[in-house]
Amino acid sequence: MLMRTDPFAEFDRLTRQAFGQATRTSVMPMDAYRAGDDFIVHFDIPGIDPESIELDVERNVLNVRAERRAPAPEGADLVVAERPTGHFSRQLFLGDTLDTERIDATYDAGVLTLRIPVAEAAKPRRIQITGGDSRKQIAG
Repeated sequence: MLMRTDPFAEFDRLTRQAFGQATRTSVMPMDAYRAGDDFIVHFDIPGIDPESIELDVERNVLNVRAERRAPAPEGADLVVAERPTGHFSRQLFLGDTLDTERIDATYDAGVLTLRIPVAEAAKPRRIQITGGDSRKQIAG
C-alpha cells in the first residue's frame, strides 16, 4: 500500500532539535492505516493556513507541502520562538493498489487527513466455481 523511504527522518529531527531550527524543510509526522476499502493518512500540521497546503500526485508519488508563517508581525520584539515555522513537506510512494484519481483531503484541528480508496481491481472478490458434467460420454 505505502512504502516508507525516509530512514533518516528521526536523525534529521534530532539534529534540528540539537542545533535549532534550520532553514531546511521540516517533515510532517504522520499515521497511516487501512480501514475497509480506504487507506487513511493523517498528517500533523497545526497552525497551518489551509490555503497554504499543496497536494499533488505524479505517477504514484504523493507530495504534500505546507507553510507556517511566523505569527509575530514584522518588527515585533520576539521574546520566545519555539514553534517551527517555514516549509513542511512529505512525499509518499503509493502502491498500484490505490486509486489516486479519487483522493479526498480534509483539514481539521491541525490534522490533514487523506482518504485514498483501494482500487477496484485490488479489492478481494469471490470467484464463482462451476463444475463440469462428469456424466458426459467420451465418443470413441
